[in-house]
Order: sequence, then structure tokens, then C-alpha cells
Amino acid sequence: MVLEIAQMARETAGETGRPAFSARVMRAMGSVQRHRLVAAEQAPVAYRNHPLPIGERQTISQPYIVALSTDLLDPQPHHVVLDIGTGSGYQAAVLAELVQRVYSVEIIESLGRTAGERLAALGYRNIEIRIGDGNLGWEAKGPFDAIVVAAAAPRVPPALVAQLKPGGRMVIPVGPPLGAQDLVLVEKRADGSVAITKVLPVRFVPLVEPR
Repeated sequence: MVLEIAQMARETAGETGRPAFSARVMRAMGSVQRHRLVAAEQAPVAYRNHPLPIGERQTISQPYIVALSTDLLDPQPHHVVLDIGTGSGYQAAVLAELVQRVYSVEIIESLGRTAGERLAALGYRNIEIRIGDGNLGWEAKGPFDAIVVAAAAPRVPPALVAQLKPGGRMVIPVGPPLGAQDLVLVEKRADGSVAITKVLPVRFVPLVEPR
């Protein structure tokens, strides 16, 4: 899997500007037991570089996109990171290998509970999951050094920008559910203004609205 990620990074360098990902990120990708974060029937294909269904009409992102999103955040050991769209817990696990603390929000209770159980079984103690609306972030635990969103929003949610520290970074897919989407990097400047850079065309499931 790690070799496939490295190859894809080289192939997409013209679009992303990143011909390789950091050694820390690649080690984290190789350390997380992805097969233990999916259903048993998906375990044999867990390390293939494509998305997998995880129930509730949701998916686990392909490893390359998780690696790219993580690398764009430039995660540091002291960072506190917000993960929107827990899903299987895979992105949270990768981040937990790299930062001090991960707070993760999942709107679908069954997915959040299952991910929490699996992450705990794998020994992750620096991840906390909350069931709630990802559009609103997790204000009580912020501000955050970085935020990553695993579902597409029609626009960057203002609440997430507000919860990002000055100097912080957010990676989020932006675009309509059935139209063109882009993975974008949001960088918050010291004065509170933001810079948004399109990184790569993507296709994500939409952020789930509260029922």
C-alpha cells in the first residue's frame, strides 16, 4: 500500500505540487491496521488503494487521499486536530500516530460508536469521538492546529474556519454532491483572513445534514 501511495504522489505531483509525502506521514500510513477498521468481509481488500463501503451509504477513503490530506495538514507532535466525518476511524487513526490529540465528529451514531470501539481495541488513547453535526465542528475543544473533513461541503463551513488557529490548516472537499468537487487547502493567516488553494479534483460523499 505504501508503495502505491508513493507512486500516486509522483503521478499527481503536477496537480498537487507534492511529488512525495513526508516520511512521518508515510510511516503512519504503514502503521495503521486498516483491515481492523472495516467490516470482516472487507478485510481481504482493506489495503487496496480505493474507497470501501462502511455502511449507512458511507465510504472509507482510499489510502492515497488520506495520505495526501494528512500531508497537507503538516501535522506536528504537539498538534491538536479536528477530524470531521469519523466514518471507520481510519483518518483519525492515521492522525493519532502523528499528533498529540485527535477530536473526531461523526453524525451517524452507529458509525461513530463502531469506530470508537475499534480504535479503542487497537490501543488508541489520544482519540475522542463525538456524535454530532460536523458542519459545527467541536467548539469546546478548539481552537485547532488543523482540521480535516472527510465529506464534501458546498462551501467551507464558517464554524470550522472560526475554530482553526491562526497559522492553522484545513483540508476539505468542496463542491456539490453530484458535481465537480475539489480537495482544497484552507490556510488561516495571523490576521484571521484565509487563503484557499485547490489541490486536486475529487469525489466524496456529501456531509450528512442533521435528521
